[in-house]
Amino acid sequence: MTDPALTNDFPPATEAEWRKRVEGVLKGADFNRKLVARTHDGIEIQPLYAKAEAGDPIVRNEPGAWRVSQRVDHPDPATANELALADLSGGADALTLVVRKAPASRGFGVAIATLDDLDRALADVMLDLVHLRLDAGGHGRQIAALLVALADRRGHALSGLSVDLGLDPLGAMAAMGKLSASWDEVAGRMFETQAGLSERGFAGRIFLSDGRPYHEAGASEAQELAAVLATGIAYLRALEAGGISLDAAGNALAFLLVADADEFLTVAKFRALRRLWARVEQASGLDPRPIRLHAETAWRMTTRRDPWVNLLRTTVATFSAGLGGADAITILPFTTALGLPDAFARRIARNTHLILLEEANLARVADPASGAGGFEALTEALCDNAWALFQAIERDGGIVESLKRGTVQRDIAGTQAQREKAIATRKEPITGTSEFPNLHEGDVSVLMPSPLWNEPTRTDETGSAAASSRPVAPSTFSSLVDRAAKGAGLSELAHSAIGPAPVAIAPLPSLRAAEPFERLRDASDAVLARTGARPKVFLATLGNAAAFTARAGFAKNFFEAGGIEAVMAASGDMLPAYRASGAALICLCSSDEIYRTEGVAAIAALRRDSGAPIYVAGRPAGFETGLTDAGATGFIYAGCDAILVLREAFGRA
Repeated sequence: MTDPALTNDFPPATEAEWRKRVEGVLKGADFNRKLVARTHDGIEIQPLYAKAEAGDPIVRNEPGAWRVSQRVDHPDPATANELALADLSGGADALTLVVRKAPASRGFGVAIATLDDLDRALADVMLDLVHLRLDAGGHGRQIAALLVALADRRGHALSGLSVDLGLDPLGAMAAMGKLSASWDEVAGRMFETQAGLSERGFAGRIFLSDGRPYHEAGASEAQELAAVLATGIAYLRALEAGGISLDAAGNALAFLLVADADEFLTVAKFRALRRLWARVEQASGLDPRPIRLHAETAWRMTTRRDPWVNLLRTTVATFSAGLGGADAITILPFTTALGLPDAFARRIARNTHLILLEEANLARVADPASGAGGFEALTEALCDNAWALFQAIERDGGIVESLKRGTVQRDIAGTQAQREKAIATRKEPITGTSEFPNLHEGDVSVLMPSPLWNEPTRTDETGSAAASSRPVAPSTFSSLVDRAAKGAGLSELAHSAIGPAPVAIAPLPSLRAAEPFERLRDASDAVLARTGARPKVFLATLGNAAAFTARAGFAKNFFEAGGIEAVMAASGDMLPAYRASGAALICLCSSDEIYRTEGVAAIAALRRDSGAPIYVAGRPAGFETGLTDAGATGFIYAGCDAILVLREAFGRA
């Protein structure tokens, strides 16, 4: 709308005029500090962007709506099948088969030991009508062989199936810390696997370049993109070295990125990967074609506390991945961090897709972010940063050498340290966990509780690659299929994967941002179960409600995020109310003005009467020393290290 009649009487707005008005509101405050945000890659996010010239449109591998993919991850194949059939009848058109002990199984996964197990898990699933992605981790090649044997058993032509086999040996190595043989050996198997599948007419995607191991370890958007690019390049080189054309190698490759609750960065990240891979194809002498790009909502953002908020997070993530051009999206149900999701949580997950697709009509525009100044700027910035990081990995010898040397792990650990600080200081708040916690939330049902919470993370694993196992004679992919069809089990098939010079690296950890606060809440629950009451802090208020309400609310939110219940006297004398509260901690709450006139006396009186640790809500400039000398234990304020303070307070409670 460049010249609508409705706007003829209004002068056009300019950025200069807007800046002038903003500076008036800021009253001398620094514009960049107040209004310009920065990502963990250091990319600036401006408060205002002009309209951008649209670049090349983002095109999905399959035009139209993204596929609604549901995880099949119940350990029992028959029960997994029941849940999968309910998903398909309820609107899903794709399945992600997650196998036991895969990094993405979250402690569960279908127990596939034989071809019959796989047949039971996919009973009555019409493989020629739905899309299937395998998620088998280090057993990808063997599970793929079982699937091919199943297709043969059912009389399906492989050319008629829409399947992503999901073989990602480097992603599995990054997550689990080991590769069963040298990279040269594994690369040779990749070539042989593709050749064997091509002979059988397989037309789907065989290999996957997966961003989840890096995202779960704390990687930034550019770091995740760089690792995915470097992995994809490694697979192309491996296949080309075996004699497969780059064109055919590219057709065998799919990608997976993580979608989280940061709408702008998720949209930009998905758009950026398509542009970056097009640059790789052009540099390889290929004509760029749409890649197959999968999305999965972030494990890193899920919470065990107030899990209902996960519904909001996954909705934003799905919205963003869809707008960014994902071909298929898998939503982690909102109870995933608590355990194996039940039918209700699965239904909510698939209905999230259906509402966005059928009611919001999000897929009716091919590239809705095209030409939007903010999205275009972020997409280009991510492309530049990710390409630079990708080149650094290449200079380090490629993704395999970079992982073996620990360079990738160190770089991501640096970003994760930044995240941990931002989480601890609540600069990056987690709703329902570090902000607005609910100490009285009810239980949420799951089919099985998660086994992960009391287990060490992957950083505690040795990553040893079974050095005592002897290499065996290599098996061709076709021989694996034949043996699977004759009843060979997964363990027997997997034994053939052991090769010379296995690789061991430091594995990337699998982390959730909310874990530090959740551990404090769990400790509080343990105290409650043992004594009948939680640790408590008494909010000692000074002055009238206008003086203390804001800081009392802040203090309640602060302490209860760590499982310390906040209690406050309704009215009357502060000392009798404290004695009746049963609290072992005190937090003084009021305004800076009252702290200056009454704070020292109040702290001295509370100290004499109770001997309890006394915190002060706020950080009164120039008066902290006086309150500390009077007996204040510490100060809680926006930007302080909440995890550190809460751990200390919990120990004193």
